[in-house]
Amino acid sequence: MYLFKLQNAIDVLQQIQKKHQHAAFANSFSLEDMVLTDMISSHAPNIENFTLDTGRLHEETYGLIAQVKARYRTPIKIYFPDSNDLEPLLNQQGPNGFYENRDWRKACCHVRKVLPLKRALQGKSAWLTGLRQDQNVTRAQLRIMAWDEQNAMDKYSPLFNWSSEDVWEYLRQYEVPYNILHDKGFSSIGCAPCTRAVKLGEDPRAGRWWWENAEQKECGLHVA
Repeated sequence: MYLFKLQNAIDVLQQIQKKHQHAAFANSFSLEDMVLTDMISSHAPNIENFTLDTGRLHEETYGLIAQVKARYRTPIKIYFPDSNDLEPLLNQQGPNGFYENRDWRKACCHVRKVLPLKRALQGKSAWLTGLRQDQNVTRAQLRIMAWDEQNAMDKYSPLFNWSSEDVWEYLRQYEVPYNILHDKGFSSIGCAPCTRAVKLGEDPRAGRWWWENAEQKECGLHVA
């Protein structure tokens, strides 16, 4: 089954590259995104690679970005929050106001992630993500391709039906680098203030915005 999923993902990437002259991969350097980083480099190098630096990432994530740049030829374009959006947010909330309520947390995600994503996708005809169905209840209905109404383009998730075991098998087989925080109990890694290690038996996404309900744990980038 893993080999079938692997070949299918490679086929999808090559089809995207052929169909879309301006396709872009939103790389968060998660385990899934490291799989796609490696696949794109080998099988679909014309797909653009970009990342959103929120300004609040873990030092370990920045270390991984440096590793990826050293290992792969594919350039990675970095998008940072616009200071004209960030300064009013900080003046209203302070540096950690997102802990106070969900609206403020989503406002922070909007400024640090959603708006930079819109800039990154300007001029693109499709974008790719490393989303998987079993990551969270909000992603259970995920499909390999869907129309993204927010950004008016096709959105692909080549690993949509992969399991966590499939992801780890690929990483080990091809000796792909990954964020060392995963060896310290982190199953999902985002901004440093909003991510913690998970406990044994907890849901894999329990470490993201752990003060909120599972049904609310999206940042606004991925709207069903």
